[in-house]
Amino acid sequence: MADRVPARPRPAAAGARLWNWLTLPGTVWMSAFFICSLLLVAALSFGTTDELGNPHFGRTLANLSALGDPVYRDVLVRSLVYALLTCALCLLIAYPVAYTIALHAGRFKNALIAAIVVPFFANYLVRMYGWSVVLSDDGPLLRALRAIGLAGPHTKILNTGPGVIAGLVYGFVVFMIIPLYAAMERMDVSLIEAGRDLYGGPLRTFLFVTVPATRQGATAGLVLVFLPAVGDFVSAQFMGGPNQLMIGNLIQDEFFEGQDWPLGAALTMLLMAVLLVGMVGYLRRANKDEAEAAR
Repeated sequence: MADRVPARPRPAAAGARLWNWLTLPGTVWMSAFFICSLLLVAALSFGTTDELGNPHFGRTLANLSALGDPVYRDVLVRSLVYALLTCALCLLIAYPVAYTIALHAGRFKNALIAAIVVPFFANYLVRMYGWSVVLSDDGPLLRALRAIGLAGPHTKILNTGPGVIAGLVYGFVVFMIIPLYAAMERMDVSLIEAGRDLYGGPLRTFLFVTVPATRQGATAGLVLVFLPAVGDFVSAQFMGGPNQLMIGNLIQDEFFEGQDWPLGAALTMLLMAVLLVGMVGYLRRANKDEAEAAR
């Protein structure tokens, strides 16, 4: 019997292996530096500072026990509430925008997506500063609201919780629009037509057909918005007052103004733990959705 000729690898498989090898150096580089920096921060959270404010590694638990202070607890709760409200508002804004572009924009889809994405290439600090000018007491928004009688002379947006949330929504709404748009692009349009026959109205069709079909995109968008929003400090700095500080502001103050690097490292590890819980929940949900889709 003639020897069998070994099968040649498929081009797709060979290409996949090639891309894996090409991405390996960058993956190792980023992983090594991320892990090393994370280990340094974790070790520093057990450290102390001397009389001059210089940090030293140690074994004390004082920094971790200080996290139970009501001040830090209130700031963490406020950061979580602001981030969750930001996610909810971004979802309410992104769904109609993504729906309109994906299903009704026709040949203008790419232009509209570019119009949404390109402004976010500008520096984040510059955008937040511009947004703070718009929301200022003498800004165009409040002037317009006062002109139509919807705001009084003492109405303020800056230095308030809603002002901080407005900045967070403006800063991260694009991270919700893009995943939802991608999910709606992949959705079978015939499902909407069938939903109109079953449920009658457009609102019921949207709730019972479009939303379940784009759940993965919405979940990805929620994670992409929540993770940076909970640790953001620029929005609270530009549009919030002393009573709207977020955990990112505390970490910045401890590292750069308070010269208490160990306490700042402990706050960073607390924030990382919160983000880890969110990521684990997202990954479990994504795996569950994939298992349901494979059945």
